[in-house]
Amino acid sequence: QVQLVESGGGLVQAGGSLRLSCVASGRAASEYATAWFRQAPVKEREFVGAIMWSGGRTYADSVKGRFTISRDNAKNTVYLQMNSLKPEDTGVYYCAARALAYSSSHEDYGYWGQGTQVTVSS
Repeated sequence: QVQLVESGGGLVQAGGSLRLSCVASGRAASEYATAWFRQAPVKEREFVGAIMWSGGRTYADSVKGRFTISRDNAKNTVYLQMNSLKPEDTGVYYCAARALAYSSSHEDYGYWGQGTQVTVSS
């Protein structure tokens, strides 16, 4: 069992930065693939990126070069550093974990945080 808690969301102007945190408890974050998803109103939940248990990372094309995922094993925390934010990055951001290889489909994740709102104003 893994419990996930996100934090760090907020309101930021376009071009600004935010760092989201996802604290895991119950099992070590390094034992799981942890992904970030986001969901805007009336849209499907969208894959943002993931960090594998090995430390490898992958990103959606829409955020590549702007977002960076990292992990602090000592703090059991996964971060999503978001730079050069755009209004279309607005949404509720969720972290999710699964014990197998990462997946870009939200249906493949069994553990979810509660989400944190990110709003980017133009």
